[in-house]
Amino acid sequence: MRFFIRFYNLYFSKEKQLAKKLRSLLGFTPVNIELFKLAFSHKSNAPEKSYTIQNNERLEFLGDAVLGTIVAEYLFKKYPNGNEGFLTKMRSKIVQRKALNSIGDKMGLDMILSEYNNTRLSRSMLGNAVEALVGAVYLEKGYAKTKKFIVQKILRNYIDVHELETLDENYKSQLLEWCQKNGQMVSYKVVARYKFEKRDRFKVAVLIDGVKIAIADDFNKKSAEQTASSRAMISMGISTTYENKVKEH
Repeated sequence: MRFFIRFYNLYFSKEKQLAKKLRSLLGFTPVNIELFKLAFSHKSNAPEKSYTIQNNERLEFLGDAVLGTIVAEYLFKKYPNGNEGFLTKMRSKIVQRKALNSIGDKMGLDMILSEYNNTRLSRSMLGNAVEALVGAVYLEKGYAKTKKFIVQKILRNYIDVHELETLDENYKSQLLEWCQKNGQMVSYKVVARYKFEKRDRFKVAVLIDGVKIAIADDFNKKSAEQTASSRAMISMGISTTYENKVKEH
């Protein structure tokens, strides 16, 4: 029965174009095509007073948990001698918002998102869609096949795990260390808080000895502080490792 549903989705369904894209992306044709369509529906599409869930936030919530668990298991087995601190940092580097946004971009999820959303696409929507897609795969296929999808289709294709071992993206910590060595004081200030895509967004400035050096905004205050720190380091000529291609928005 499931075979015939997949066959119908691929060749006769009104969502057959999505089914074909998903087959190429996932390695299989989904049975519940509406579930996967929902994975690409951003909440900004829903009416302000809608009482039904018509976006990917619940799938994103589920996918976040599943992805974190599978990545943790993958790293646990890959690094049998890695301590808790090392494994935690490695997992964070893989599942952090910036990394997921980059994965979503490489997977070409922007093309699908543009078809199912009437709003301007932001980079954060790519990472959200990755998590929602993982959630949909989990509901469709279960844990074992979701694990196979994440390891074979995501980690091996879009993540260089060995490169991540030596990559330090904690710009806030790097900036603090530099300031301490040079007898300077670093601080952060939220200069604005506003609504964007129905979510709170924070604009944060980084100050060195009370002087504003750089500014950045993000949906998460800590992420904004990290981006502001990296921009401050570039401005001050302390870092050459930051790449513009990883800018969030």
